[in-house]
Amino acid sequence: MKNIVTVKGLLVVTIALAAISCKNSSSNSSKATGWEINSKEGGFQYNTQYKEQETAPGLVFIEGGTYTKGQVQDDVMHDWNNTPTQQHVQSFYMDETEVTNIMYLEYLDYIKRIFPPSEDGFRAIYNGALPDTLVWRNRLGFNEVMTDNYLRHPAYADYPVVGVSWIQATEFAKWRTDRVNEHNLAEAGYLDKKALRSEVTASSNFSTDAYINAPEQTFAGNEEIKKTGRKGAVRTDADGNETNIYATRETGILSPAYRLPTETEWEYAALGMSELREYNAYRGRKKYPWDGKYTRSEKRRSLGDQMANFKQGKGDYGGIAGWSDDNADITAKVKSYRPNDFGLYDMAGNVAEWVADVYRPIVDDDFNDFNYYRGNVYTKNAINEDGTVKIVTTDDIVYDTLSNGRVVARNLPGDILQVPIDENETYLRSNFDASDNRDFRDGDKRSSRYYADSFDEDESEDEQTEKMYHSPKNTITRDSSGKIIREYDKSNNKTSMISDEVRVYKGGSWKDREYWLDPAQRRYFPQDMATDYIGFRCAMSRVGSKTKSSAKMRH
Repeated sequence: MKNIVTVKGLLVVTIALAAISCKNSSSNSSKATGWEINSKEGGFQYNTQYKEQETAPGLVFIEGGTYTKGQVQDDVMHDWNNTPTQQHVQSFYMDETEVTNIMYLEYLDYIKRIFPPSEDGFRAIYNGALPDTLVWRNRLGFNEVMTDNYLRHPAYADYPVVGVSWIQATEFAKWRTDRVNEHNLAEAGYLDKKALRSEVTASSNFSTDAYINAPEQTFAGNEEIKKTGRKGAVRTDADGNETNIYATRETGILSPAYRLPTETEWEYAALGMSELREYNAYRGRKKYPWDGKYTRSEKRRSLGDQMANFKQGKGDYGGIAGWSDDNADITAKVKSYRPNDFGLYDMAGNVAEWVADVYRPIVDDDFNDFNYYRGNVYTKNAINEDGTVKIVTTDDIVYDTLSNGRVVARNLPGDILQVPIDENETYLRSNFDASDNRDFRDGDKRSSRYYADSFDEDESEDEQTEKMYHSPKNTITRDSSGKIIREYDKSNNKTSMISDEVRVYKGGSWKDREYWLDPAQRRYFPQDMATDYIGFRCAMSRVGSKTKSSAKMRH
């Protein structure tokens, strides 16, 4: 009897091992060809054990869905710029808080170390990244303490950074992407962490896109930084050459790019509508990122407390000192107020925030209602004569002079030079036909209601668009000695401040009244200028499944 039990036990173990073996074999065998994937002898290599995207530093997951974008409360400002539209947003990630001073100072420290402003060729890089601390000045106000201290003093370390233009915010996001991916590659064994701190210079700067497209040229070929790939991953091909030395997209190690959120994403995330979800419908319409119709808490434990940092009235930026004050007169430390249902802090009040979109008075949902975004400018990698991608060197940095006279670097050493797409990419395509799509489907009558008197019936849509967005054109030039010459547009015939260089910002700030706390409100500001009430937070696209949970449909 005992022998029979033993035989049965061995049989069960054998069957289990066989099942595991078959499972492993099937997961590492191509369903297309039957050849083994990730064979030590070489061949097709792919991460078959990948589960899902890891949440990158500082971010929280936002599960996508449908919602009504735009204002449905009374439009007392009569802006006519947020007509309700139904939109669908893909899942994405967003910063838990606004980007803080200490986060931005880390960026400045990196720029200063790698591109020393003491060198003439790099001075504009550091100066172009510096926030404009003079935004705090007021001709009839005493604000010099913020001008001198707000950015760098430890007392303001966890306060949202301000004085940052839209252009500077996008450059910060690019830098953050590269630093996170450097860290990911070092943790996976592809880069030497110690060498990253000591060997990186202006001529050997890291770029994620360059690493993907031309890894052997990354860090200007400095082999002190690059290792020979993750242990056990390197393969040798039939000619004796090593492969798998570098991480590729197929490894799943490299994170998607940090970026500014689109307006549609920001508004969806700010609303946090999931707390009002019942089956496949929303119950009612939220006015604020929190539930309820008022700016003060209705809960017993915190009854009467303000839910955000905003201007409560003329000469009242926080309330009477003590009980029921909102604890801030300018900006407040991040996480001072409760988060919304997505776990995001300060989606109303504190500082307004840059989003990625170019401003237009209407949202063209007739053309697109999925991941809506206006601002696409498509580019491609520049290619050398030998077919390799062109990597920017210290001699190839391109600088732009902004409308306010500030000089900023358009690219940095280590980046891949970008050029506009051409007919090779657009020929016979139905989904796009130009590099710059900021003006796509402009000139409609609805968005030109304020300028209708200046239109003639016989004018084409292009001519109407020119009048509709007939904004001032201030020019910046330099004389032979390099001195900046500023020429203001003194024309009296301008009809609008709207142009392709103005970007949307969302959310009320410490300087705004309650009206602007509604996430549907939208305003615009020149992309190369900054204020003391606009900050930003980053977002990241979700790759793979829509949800992180394994929940099934109820019925």
